[in-house]
Amino acid sequence: MSRPHTFTAAVHQEEDWYVAQWLEVDVASQGQTIDEALGNLAEAVELYLEHVPTPTITPAPLVTHFHLPGSAA
Repeated sequence: MSRPHTFTAAVHQEEDWYVAQWLEVDVASQGQTIDEALGNLAEAVELYLEHVPTPTITPAPLVTHFHLPGSAA
């Protein structure tokens, strides 16, 4: 039995759908709720790992905020 893995996902909304993306590898899925999108992403990752058993996994990117000054217009 293999041990569980924890990966990083980003979720954003596109119109009526939530899109979940595995940040360490370029795999994504969608759903009508955040939970559904993450569940579909987990399924997509499992299928991906069946076909690519030793993927190149890069560290999750740094996600942060930055500010722009207000526009002059």
